[in-house]
Amino acid sequence: MAATEKEGARTKQLSSIRVGAAAVNITPPKGTPMAGYYSARYCEGVIDDLYAKALVLDDGQSLVAIVSCDLISIPAYVVAEARRQAAQKIPISTNATLISATHTHTGPTLWRESALDELVGANSKISRKYSEDLPGKISAALVEAFEKRQHSRLWIGRHEEHELSFNRRYWMRDGSVGWNPGKLNPNILRPVGPIDPEVLVLYAESEKGEPLAAYVNFALHCDTVGGSLISADYPGVLSKRLCEYKGQQFITLFGNGACGDINHINVNWADRQKGPQEANRIGTILAGDVMKALAKLEPITAQQFQIKSEVVQLPLAPVTDEDIKHAKEIFAQKEKAKFLDLVFACKVLDVAARKGKPVEAEVQVIALGKQVAWVGLPGEIFVTLGLNIKSGSPFPYTFVVELANGSLGYFPHRSAYSEGQYEVVSARFAEGAGELLVTNALKLLLEAHNSAK
Repeated sequence: MAATEKEGARTKQLSSIRVGAAAVNITPPKGTPMAGYYSARYCEGVIDDLYAKALVLDDGQSLVAIVSCDLISIPAYVVAEARRQAAQKIPISTNATLISATHTHTGPTLWRESALDELVGANSKISRKYSEDLPGKISAALVEAFEKRQHSRLWIGRHEEHELSFNRRYWMRDGSVGWNPGKLNPNILRPVGPIDPEVLVLYAESEKGEPLAAYVNFALHCDTVGGSLISADYPGVLSKRLCEYKGQQFITLFGNGACGDINHINVNWADRQKGPQEANRIGTILAGDVMKALAKLEPITAQQFQIKSEVVQLPLAPVTDEDIKHAKEIFAQKEKAKFLDLVFACKVLDVAARKGKPVEAEVQVIALGKQVAWVGLPGEIFVTLGLNIKSGSPFPYTFVVELANGSLGYFPHRSAYSEGQYEVVSARFAEGAGELLVTNALKLLLEAHNSAK
């Protein structure tokens, strides 16, 4: 687009939409149990702070809000309470707020009513207190963003990044599927599935052209730092780099895409990929991708939001009485048990605790006109499922956001169940549950598109 045409688009795009953004610190205190693995470890310090970041958008008739938290996940009860508290203070309906986690593995544990709670310290007093206080902090971010609303311009853009993310499931020479099979492993044939290279960016600026905020969506597991120091991982680095470019007032929200089977490990590269330096590498490259997207933004001319949500009943994974007996024996060994055995035990005990009652999962769509849509899904979604939503979406730009409005664990695609490995062993739901989420997401997207003006 020529400079004069772009300026004309800017003028035309002045709209009634008001935008506000805010960030509230949610860094836990020293000694807090940390999330991410199947054993307890405790916070010994802070590399960089964690935040709940809120973006509130007002079309003059209704409010919508997008929230991103530097946490491994957010249980549904935290989401419900944060929505309730926010709705008491600002005029927003509960189903108009999308609250997601970035999935950092160097954040605090949250109590989830899971067998895993006992292993990672989430039953502790300090973790329960953090979990109880979190809804208030998320609500505070929403209220502050609401109060900062101003007439704004909205832009949308994309770039592709093919060298940061890798499917972590591989076909091996013996015909099996390996999970994170190690660097330079000669028995690796090829990845089982694809990646999603799309870096999708929503950009907001004031009427005067002052940078306000960006919402960035990319599918990549957030587990590069490790250790016992609190860190927002590569999304924190992304935010810092964009602040260096756009100013310290600029707020970057990160919504993780469908990355249940995607991580940052390049098995063909011998270098160690763990630690703060790896987060810096990935966050800096991703920031560069965002900057490239900013150079080719398109104006959002739509004026009105559509909000759709539906609760889906998910069938539980089948477990037998023998499975339950075996799981209790394994769980009693705690850290002495083999890793996949412990994963199996936690899954079986969680499923058994429901006594056959299906799990309710919220599928949410927030759409702006016929141009842009967000899809919120409450778990770690395999990339193929996310790609299926994007390919079937009637919207030119579709943000698929996992770990949104709840945390229900892994959702493999159907064929992965016969292949096995960690995500499948961990999955609490029967084969086809992920496809149920896709079907309902596409239905809501179509409804939103058809009713948009």
